[in-house]
Amino acid sequence: MSSPYPGVVRAGNRMSLAGVIDTVNAQIPTTFPGVQEQPETPTDPQILVVAGGCFWCLDAWYRTVRGVLHVESGYTGGHVEHPNYDSVSAGGTGHAEAVALVFDPAVISEDILLDMFFVMHDPTTLNRQGYDVGSQYRSALFPRSEEQVDSMKAAIERNQANWDAPIVTTIEPLADWTVAEPEHQDFYAKHPDAGYCQVIINPKMAKARKYFASWQVPA
Repeated sequence: MSSPYPGVVRAGNRMSLAGVIDTVNAQIPTTFPGVQEQPETPTDPQILVVAGGCFWCLDAWYRTVRGVLHVESGYTGGHVEHPNYDSVSAGGTGHAEAVALVFDPAVISEDILLDMFFVMHDPTTLNRQGYDVGSQYRSALFPRSEEQVDSMKAAIERNQANWDAPIVTTIEPLADWTVAEPEHQDFYAKHPDAGYCQVIINPKMAKARKYFASWQVPA
């Protein structure tokens, strides 16, 4: 039986997400800002795919985190080929707005990245984050291995203590990955004065800093 956790494939002639690791490997610096001790040879980068509302929010936070080598916003978990922002936002493709992280586990663990995920959004609201309503804004995790399934289940159980209502985050087999349009990559840095960034993203960033400031790359 084939694995239910296939490699990620982008639409068209774009590289696979797994291929991003090869690109990142060629660009890994010899030291990472803010890290006290750096191994002589960085360990193999790992991939984590998460969805928790509008991808602009998670994209913004994870780009500030030590050990995160690459962040990409995109679409996964749907049933329509070649989704785009308009079709996903309409709610009929089944896709979630998600972010894919390439990280160095020698610097930051998957468990910490998952704990950040549960702080950066409300995992107790079904198919909704604030004013963003629809399954495209669902809280979901997309494992690439059975080991990730176990770590994601443990993260849900661990973080339930921080929420009064039940966590409704789903764990879904990773489907094809489609990278979002260029304007949605690093949106927060490009448009810091936009209303959405000021009203929605800034409070989430402040909350995450309250718990994880020591993990941020110095500005």
